Amino acid sequence: MKVTLETYGGLAAAVRRRPQTLDTSTLPETDAAELTRLVTTAEATPPPTGSDGLARDAMTYAITVEDNGGTTVLEQSDPTMTPAFAALLRWLKTHSAPR
Repeated sequence: MKVTLETYGGLAAAVRRRPQTLDTSTLPETDAAELTRLVTTAEATPPPTGSDGLARDAMTYAITVEDNGGTTVLEQSDPTMTPAFAALLRWLKTHSAPR
């Protein structure tokens, strides 16, 4: 499974951030299992519907999951993020940071 995180928006919306990609085949077995679990949970938790428009400068995150020949894109923003999406996002940011 290949997972790519793209971040955009916020106060510096014009600044394009570089996507971060992780591939479970290159991760230690425990990390690959945890990433798979987090992706499965985030995919099963639908994002909230509607927006009150109060967070125009919020960051938006798109997580693209490529697995078994299919692609799924999960996209949420700071003010309406589900706990499952937030957990996946935190994990991706932690594990894709330069070490």
